[in-house]
Amino acid sequence: MKNKFIFLSSCLLSTMLLFSCKDNNKEASEKTADIAVQSDTDFRPAFHFTPNENWMNDPNGMFYHNGTYHLFFQYYPEGNTWGPMHWGHAISTDMIDWEEQPIALEPDEQGYIFSGSAVVDIENTSGFGDGETAPVIAMFTYHDPKGEEDGREDYQTQAIAYSLDEGKTFTKYEGNPVIQNPGIRDFRDPKITRDEVHDQWVMVLSADDQTMFYISQNLKDWNLASEFGRGIGAHGGVWECPDFIQMKVQGSDEKKWVLIQSLNPGGYNGGSGTQYFVGDFDGKTFTLDESMQDLGEDHHYWLDFGKDNYAGVTWANIPEEDGRHLFMGWMSNWQYANEVPTETWRSAMTIARELKLTKSGETYRMISTPVAELQKYTGKEFTKNTTNINGETRIANSEDIDISQAVISFEIENLKEQEYHFSLSSEGDDVLKFGYDHNSEEFYIDRSQAGLTGFNENFGDKISKAPRLSKASNLKVKAVVDNMSIELFFDNGKTVMTEIFFPKQSIERFSAEGNDFNLKNLNIKQVKLN
Repeated sequence: MKNKFIFLSSCLLSTMLLFSCKDNNKEASEKTADIAVQSDTDFRPAFHFTPNENWMNDPNGMFYHNGTYHLFFQYYPEGNTWGPMHWGHAISTDMIDWEEQPIALEPDEQGYIFSGSAVVDIENTSGFGDGETAPVIAMFTYHDPKGEEDGREDYQTQAIAYSLDEGKTFTKYEGNPVIQNPGIRDFRDPKITRDEVHDQWVMVLSADDQTMFYISQNLKDWNLASEFGRGIGAHGGVWECPDFIQMKVQGSDEKKWVLIQSLNPGGYNGGSGTQYFVGDFDGKTFTLDESMQDLGEDHHYWLDFGKDNYAGVTWANIPEEDGRHLFMGWMSNWQYANEVPTETWRSAMTIARELKLTKSGETYRMISTPVAELQKYTGKEFTKNTTNINGETRIANSEDIDISQAVISFEIENLKEQEYHFSLSSEGDDVLKFGYDHNSEEFYIDRSQAGLTGFNENFGDKISKAPRLSKASNLKVKAVVDNMSIELFFDNGKTVMTEIFFPKQSIERFSAEGNDFNLKNLNIKQVKLN
């Protein structure tokens, strides 16, 4: 959730503000509407989840059960800007092709339904099961707008609801709230995980700029076990939407616990961002690994260095035989999320990603890559074994393949002390640039000329940068492009950047620029759901 906008205490107030803005600048409003009609057609992603209409932000309550992935999300069904929060719902068999469902949870007298999580209670530890169906337990934050308006600090509490029809409908627990607020203004976003080693449920909760750890045996009675975060990591804003997962280190039998923690503002390139911490958990206390003990504000432990991957969490109840840690984030940034130039709908989710934990020397790193399921939607392919780049070179265009909805992969061997530039452009003047500077060992995305940017001063004002975390002499790049978004996976996911953009015309060309280098193993796969 975003603290900046939670002052809106009712639908009426939101509506009054909206019409006031429109009345004060009718000409600008009509201009925006003209743009938005086009954007609804041209900007909507083809293979990323978007709501059919209205506002969406954080992914919530993600779980897998009986062959179906469930995605709940922060949703306002009455408009395309943030408002009184509900839980929207969508389902998929592969995390790519989604089917939106009826609203799952609605506000009530206790407040709006802010972010949270859900788990399938296989052993019926909660007692909500009927003997035949394993209950799904959703845990969420109640946000009381009246309490906030009155100036209280305890207007956010934690509550649960249960479902006996695999998440289609929920019954709110009569004993809510299950966790009272101890007097912390930002006290929200519970994420539940199962701690098999200690035979208990663990829940992480964001509280101001720290993470609280709670434990329970039955998902109803929770005890505060410890706190984490004071003086550790980035603290440029409020911590939100945590996740806590045990991961096996790639290529070994070692296991570590990873705390994923979003914050806003304070992201690596401004606004919203998601950092992570690696350590150990003794059933009560999370202890940061020695390699991260001196982790300060200016660190490189970010799940995504781009501006548009926020509040992401992992799916619960992934089968042991699958074993993957599957992640999805909200593809926007609170700096401009309410102002992006779409009218009917607002916001998309990232592509689903697989998270892995690696170790090099004494350093642990999270890597992320698109889920393998994306490959089954491959349409037309375009390949080139070797392309020499000397100056600006057009590599592919719309006559070869539809680049606006595609996965572009390539490799550069034997990196030189120079800059490597790439661009996606339209027939008009829209140009999205990205690349790598081997001198500074930094990647970049530049969307300042990629179409509409004037709707917010923070959207196209700066070039986003990210550190290269690999020392390999070869560079591998995978770009997932979907009409209005680019997700860049460098070095097999060691450095990731995600950003949205709004081209006035469809992307039709892929080009490269540099000083005499070879682009190897180019592969462009069109993504087609239908």
